[in-house]
Amino acid sequence: MIREIEVECPSCSPKTEVPHEVLKMGQSPVVRCQVCGQVHAAKIEVPKPVNVKVIVSRRDLSVTCKTELDPEIVLYVDDDIIVDDEETGMVCPVIITSIEAGEKRVQSAIATEISTIWGRAIDEVVVKFSAQSGTEKTEVLEKRVPGDYEFTVGEEEKVGNIPLIINKIKVRDGLFRSRKGDVVLAKYVKRIFARKKGERADRRDTRRGPW
Repeated sequence: MIREIEVECPSCSPKTEVPHEVLKMGQSPVVRCQVCGQVHAAKIEVPKPVNVKVIVSRRDLSVTCKTELDPEIVLYVDDDIIVDDEETGMVCPVIITSIEAGEKRVQSAIATEISTIWGRAIDEVVVKFSAQSGTEKTEVLEKRVPGDYEFTVGEEEKVGNIPLIINKIKVRDGLFRSRKGDVVLAKYVKRIFARKKGERADRRDTRRGPW
């Protein structure tokens, strides 16, 4: 990916910053002016990272830590970030569930304005299954998987020693994925509705309820 910056060009714009392509990074960066094509050395100031408080939840536990962020990055709710706290030694992928900028909860903010990030650990998640047996009995099961584990509607999934066929997946935004072949990553799953393998789905229940 080509990195672009704006700096002064000694050839065509010695007093005004114009777009340049970075050819070489390091102590003596080399850039090419996108206006006149001049290749020259440039002084590039690398902004210092900011430390932001992050409250990470994993099931029923919450841990407060800090992580360094690029000061120019804009974060959004539902973004994935890596929390790397040198003081506690915690390194964990997190999905952002809430952002506080100043005293307000917002959907997005630049890193320098963020006071606190709330996130859910997604290195490993516990997915709940509602497993239907016949037309009446439903059993609640759990499966622990990596956050990027894929669940597919219509395919078989083993929970413990119980083979299930996935009928429908409720995601954390409240919507359902029910078309055969739909894939949802574990970190986005709220609940999976399935039937035990060998059981026939009740078509009336399919029309009326979450099955």
